[in-house]
Order: sequence, then structure tokens, then C-alpha cells
Amino acid sequence: MDDARKFLKGKSTKIQESMAKEMTEASKNLQFEKAASLRDRIKALTTVQSSQGINPQTVNEADIVSLHMEGEQACVQVFFIRANQNWGNRAFYPRNTSGADADEVMESFLAQFYDNKTPPKLILVSCSVANVDLLIDALTVKRGNKVEIIVPKRGERSELVLNAARNARESLARKMSESATQAKLLKGISEAFSLESIPNRIEVYDNSHIQGAFAVGAMIVSGPDGYMKSSYRKYNIRYEDTVAGDDFGMMKEVLERRFKSLIKEDPNKKTEIWPDLLLIDGGAGQVSAVDEILSELGVNDVPFVGIAKGIDRDQGKEEFYCKGKPAFALQRNDPVLYFIQRLRDEAHRFAITTHRAKRSKAIGITTLDEVPGVGAARKRAILAHFGSAKSASRASLKDLKAVEGLSSKMAQIIYDFYHDKG
Repeated sequence: MDDARKFLKGKSTKIQESMAKEMTEASKNLQFEKAASLRDRIKALTTVQSSQGINPQTVNEADIVSLHMEGEQACVQVFFIRANQNWGNRAFYPRNTSGADADEVMESFLAQFYDNKTPPKLILVSCSVANVDLLIDALTVKRGNKVEIIVPKRGERSELVLNAARNARESLARKMSESATQAKLLKGISEAFSLESIPNRIEVYDNSHIQGAFAVGAMIVSGPDGYMKSSYRKYNIRYEDTVAGDDFGMMKEVLERRFKSLIKEDPNKKTEIWPDLLLIDGGAGQVSAVDEILSELGVNDVPFVGIAKGIDRDQGKEEFYCKGKPAFALQRNDPVLYFIQRLRDEAHRFAITTHRAKRSKAIGITTLDEVPGVGAARKRAILAHFGSAKSASRASLKDLKAVEGLSSKMAQIIYDFYHDKG
């Protein structure tokens, strides 16, 4: 109730600061559910704040760009003002800011941000920008008319920048708390599986199919900053010798294709695309299949662990399988176990989503797609008339001519197509 009264009185920033401290403390104490709940509450409050009072009267069109830095970490919040209305905002976390001053970080961000988009006529920023004249000239050429970059000192423009700066500060606090939690969990995984170092890239694999049909393999990736969704990969099972529904064979195919690609792309392992740990959904059989394919490819320095559901397939009783070691389990309340469960569930979600998309696409394909001259509109009309492609294939020429919008010539082509096929 006290927080609600403060919020209604416009004191939401103090509430955020208090919750941010609680969240950091919860993370330090490995109370991850409490920390996640506080993170979500802060995020929701920030969203409400971002929509309050940001429909400016004196700014018709502008991007509001505010930077907040703490040590080597940085967050840039960009608000988009169009037609005197707030059209939303986004948070960005620039990398490689070590040793750079705020004006250099801002210069680099603006140059990259507008590299593939047209800048507005006005950009309001929270700090000075290095080489600002050169940047203004470049953006002016890109836009086709004058672009201004201004650090406002007073009035409504200054309030807009201060609001964006507050959002940047809160976003960075959440990010740093999440990163600290993630770092502890990665260290916990290293200890649980006796790895030589803390993993920076974990790849998690899963398969999905229905009795062997529409089979797909999926890979998700996680690291110090959480899920790396741009690195996710899906694999349509296509090897002729992979038996439909053979989970071991499917896993072998996926891993073979994945590591052949890695070896071709980065044979000397100079980049960060090589995994530090593989997590496989399955037990001893899947681990054996992975071991076989990696040995064949000469990959002997990537550790892998199988995750099996355990007794009665009960979540919390997972068993872990490592090469040359007996199966073991983690304590049910171990935060590392919860983390691994989330990774496995994300891989399963991605595999299921990919499988459903493939199945839906296949279901939409009929023999009508093979008929010359039958496009989407004609296909819909034929299916609406007959109910199915199979019924259309059995229809007489007279019945085909009765389809609305179908010419006699097209009806003859369809009839001949099916009857020529016998």
C-alpha cells in the first residue's frame, strides 16, 4: 500500500531504486525467483513511466538519446518522438566501451544506429558527442536536409532527456543484476560438471517429430548475457540413412552437420562460435551418439552432458550423463538445476515451434500446387468448392467447370493433369 501511495504521488523513481537494491541483494543470495519477480516489477514500472508525460508540446519530431555508464557497462535509451507523440523506446547495450569516455561512446552509438536508417531532423542527447560536426555532416547528407544534435539545458527538451536517462540507468541496473546472476550460474555449471573453465557459450540440442514425420533438430545458445537468439539454429532432418523417429540417428545428423560447419568456418577455433559445453536432451544413448560423431570428426575438446528426466520423468529428478562417469543428480533446490531446466525447456520450445511450423507448411501443400496455372486464389476456390484436393482430383470436367472463377480452359487443364497421372 505504501508503494502504491508513492506511485500515485509521482514518486515512482524512489520505488524503482528500492526494488533495484532488493533485486541485487536477492541475486547475491541466489534467490533467483525473488530477483526475477523484482526485475519484472521494475520493468513494468519503467514501461508505465515511459508512457507518462512523454507527449511533448514543443517537440514535433526527434530522437531522444540518453547514455548511462557504470564502469565498463553502458546502456543507451532511445525514445522516438513523432508528431508530438511518444512512439516507443528501446534499450541498447554497447560493447567494447572499456576506456572510452561518454562522448566517444555516444559518437560510436549514433554512427552505428543511423547507419541503416534515416535520422530525424533533431537528435536530443544527454552528453556531448565526440567529432559532432563531422557526424552532423554525415547525418545531414543521409537525411537530405539539415540534422541537429543538441544537448538541451532547460525546458521540456531537457526533461525528455532526463526521463530517457532515468530509463537508461534502470535498464542498466537490471542488466547488470541479470549478468551477475548469470555469471554465478555459469560458474555453478562449471563446478557441477567439472569443466576446466567457466563456459561462455553453451549449446543445447533437442529433436522433435511425430512418429518420424516432419522431423527437425534444434539448437539454442546461452552465454554470459543470457539467451543468444541470433545464434539459434534449426535443422531439417534430411540424411537418407537417418531412420524416421530414430532419436539417436537424428542427434548424430544434427551434430555432424553442426560441427562440420564449425570446422569449415573456423578450423583453428580463433572465434567465439565454438561451444564450451553441449547439453543434450537424453541419457546414455544420446551421449554415446554424440561421442561417436565427435570422435569421427576429431573433436575431442568439447565437453557434453546428457539430461534425462529421471525417475517417473519427474522434473527435479533429472539425471546427468557424462562420458566415462556414472549418472548423477543435483539437489532439487540447487539454482544450477533450475537453470539447466530452463535451458532444456527453451531448446524444447524452439524444437516444438520449428516442428509445428514445418508441419503446418506441409499440411498446406496439396497436389493442386503441382497443376500449372493454379495459384493461391484458384486453389482456395477449388478447395472451397470440393472440400479437398482429393475430391477435386476425382471430379468430372463438368464439375470442375462449375467452380466459381474457374474458366473452361483451366478446368480442362486440371482434369487432364489428374487423369494423365492415372
